[in-house]
This record gives sequence, C-alpha cells and structure tokens, in this order.
Amino acid sequence: MEFDEYLKSKKIDTQTFQKHDRPRFEEWRELFKTMHPDSFTAQKKFLINETRRRYLLTEVK
Repeated sequence: MEFDEYLKSKKIDTQTFQKHDRPRFEEWRELFKTMHPDSFTAQKKFLINETRRRYLLTEVK
C-alpha cells in the first residue's frame, strides 16, 4: 500500500495535508515506508484523527 492510498483510506486529503503541513507529511511518509499500515495506525492513531479533522477528504478523487 502506498502512503497516498493509506491517507485516502483514512479520509485525509493528501494534497491539502502536504501543502499545509509539509514537515509532518514528509515525516509520516518516510516512517510509513518502514512499517506495516496497521502498526503505523496504532502508533499515530490520535494524530491521524486530528489530521483528518484538519484535512478531511470531502470527495473521492
């Protein structure tokens, strides 16, 4: 699974997230490459929820 697909599955708008919070986006993308998506979710659960509220994917692109 690619990081963009993962964000889409979590209803996070990839482009908006990358544009408005590039340091966190880059950190997460690099970390995602090193672990299973379930482990990433467990580690970043509360931050994912916060990020989803900020960069909610309103339509499927």
